[in-house]
Amino acid sequence: MIAILVALVGMTSAQASSLPTPRGEVMLTVSGDIARTNGDGVARFDRAMLRGLPQGTIVTHTPWTEGVSRFEGPLLSGLVDAVGGQGDSLHVVALNDFAADVPLSEARDYGVILAMRRDGEPMPVREYGPLFVLYPFDDHPELQTEAVRFRSVWQVSRIVVE
Repeated sequence: MIAILVALVGMTSAQASSLPTPRGEVMLTVSGDIARTNGDGVARFDRAMLRGLPQGTIVTHTPWTEGVSRFEGPLLSGLVDAVGGQGDSLHVVALNDFAADVPLSEARDYGVILAMRRDGEPMPVREYGPLFVLYPFDDHPELQTEAVRFRSVWQVSRIVVE
């Protein structure tokens, strides 16, 4: 009986330390101070896996788009929780290697999302996609600063939890 209980506890720990393997094209790789991975010390996410995370919706103007748009995607804080992130900053890297650091406390406080859809449509690379760090600019005027705009990385491909 004790051996079975020990085996079950061991399985639970192993299962808790890994994520499912992506079945589709990998859209995002997360590394750094993370506890849950799905290979080679990193966490890779396809579109379906990202949609399975806690989601957020932000309706706002941005400095880069015309008019008000509705953006949808996983909460950055939900992504960090899914990988068991232990850091307090997210080093976000774009397809062209542009990078910025997003404080995790800010991501949690403001419900920052990794936008995947704009006005109901997937965001192509030429229109800030496939993933875009997005803040609720209209809801919080204090976010309308150069520092926050700098952290609003588009064409996101990698995140390092630090």
